[in-house]
Amino acid sequence: MGKKVAVLQSNYIPWKGTFDLIHLVDEFILYDDMQYTRRDWRNRNLIKTKDGLKWLTIPVEVKGKYDQKIKDTRIMGNAWAKDHWKTLQHNYSAAKYFGEYKALVEKAYEEAGKEEYLSRVNHRFLALLCGILGIKTKISWSMDYPLVEGKTERLVGLCRSAGADLYLSGPAAKDYLVEDLFRQAGIGLQYMDYSGYPEYPQLYGPFEHGVSVLDLLFNTGPEAIQYMKSF
Repeated sequence: MGKKVAVLQSNYIPWKGTFDLIHLVDEFILYDDMQYTRRDWRNRNLIKTKDGLKWLTIPVEVKGKYDQKIKDTRIMGNAWAKDHWKTLQHNYSAAKYFGEYKALVEKAYEEAGKEEYLSRVNHRFLALLCGILGIKTKISWSMDYPLVEGKTERLVGLCRSAGADLYLSGPAAKDYLVEDLFRQAGIGLQYMDYSGYPEYPQLYGPFEHGVSVLDLLFNTGPEAIQYMKSF
C-alpha cells in the first residue's frame, strides 16, 4: 500500500477540507518552519454570523519581524481566547449540536489562552478536532526532520525522511511544484480535489463552504463526516 504524507503550514481552526487531507494520509507534517505570512489562514479563520461571515483572528507580534517563521510567531496577550469563545457561543448556541461540544471546545480555549506561540495553539485545536472527527493520522512537525534548501526539494526531503511513497498536495501547489523531483525520488504525487462538497444544514443565510470546521460540527454533530469526502 505504501505510506502517504501531506505537508501543510498550520492554520487556526481550519475548514473541513484540511481534515479530509489529514484523514487521507498516514502522516501529516505541520510545515511551521516556513515564513509567517500576514493576512493569511495561519492566525485566523471564518465563521458564520447573522450579519454575514466574520473573521476570528488571533493577534500576533509582527512589527519588524518580516522574516519570522510560523513556529517563532508569538501571540499578543491572552484576551483573544475568551473573545473567540464568546463570539462562538453567541453565534452558534442555536446550532443543533453546540451543546454536545461546548465543554470540550471551551476547555480548549481556556488552555489555548495560556499558550505563547501560534503554532502551539493551531496544533492544540487540530488535535482536538481530529479526535472529535475520529481521525487517527500521525501529526508531526517539519522541525522534527532535516531540512534542505529549495521549495520542492524541501518537500521531497520531508517525504523521504518520513518514509513516504506518495505525497498528497493541496491543489494550489500545482503552480510551483517541480513534479520531476518527486519522480526522480520515486515518490508518487497526487493533488487534493476540494470540489463537490455536499451542503449541510447551516445557520444564517446563503450556504458557505469555506468556514471553520467548527461550523460543520456545531450544525451536524456526529453526522459531520457524512458531509466530508474522505470517510
